[in-house]
Amino acid sequence: MKSWIACSIYLTLSLSFTILAGVVPALGQGHTNNISTDISYYSEYSSLPSTPLVRSSYSDSTKNTITPGLPNPKSVMFKSMIIPGWGQIINKQIWKVPIVYGLLGGLGYYSVHLTKQYHDYRAAYYNLNPDTDNDLRFGPTPSYIPGDANLRELRNIRNKYRNRRDLVYVGIVLAYGLNIVDAYVFAHMRSFDVSKDLSMRPRIQPAITAQATPGISLSIDLITK
Repeated sequence: MKSWIACSIYLTLSLSFTILAGVVPALGQGHTNNISTDISYYSEYSSLPSTPLVRSSYSDSTKNTITPGLPNPKSVMFKSMIIPGWGQIINKQIWKVPIVYGLLGGLGYYSVHLTKQYHDYRAAYYNLNPDTDNDLRFGPTPSYIPGDANLRELRNIRNKYRNRRDLVYVGIVLAYGLNIVDAYVFAHMRSFDVSKDLSMRPRIQPAITAQATPGISLSIDLITK
């Protein structure tokens, strides 16, 4: 079971760092504020079918720089690794800090409760088992567990608490990783322009298609005012 716990935690950490590795390059490419699409139609006098020809162009007009006045996303990520909730404070999302500590604190408290129950039933199963030594290896039998309890039931209850505790440990690691991902992604998203000063400018003009036939070109530019 210890090897299973180690494998679960390793896989969880690997998944978290894989997500971060995929998010960093994707978000570091900058913003796109100029998208142009041209749609040309054949003339009705052309001998070819009246089929639209779509030509799209994409341009990136920004550089991969840190926006002045906003925190560095990597710095926010590392601070969230050191102290959970620190990145949310830097991102001016203090309302998320109680959620982070409520989740981590609740899972931590529940894991302590499950661990205590597991230790109690482990000691009871060991002490009441006639095939084991009477050396109280795991401590005395708790008073709330009867001395004539069924060994099979004690073993099942012991295993149940142990498995639940292991799952809670995995949940704690996941909550810690989500805290880091949330702070890092939001720090990147803060530099995106989501204001109302976004506009669309259509342009219609004559054009010549690739088949040397006259047509009409429709261009749509997404720009900022």
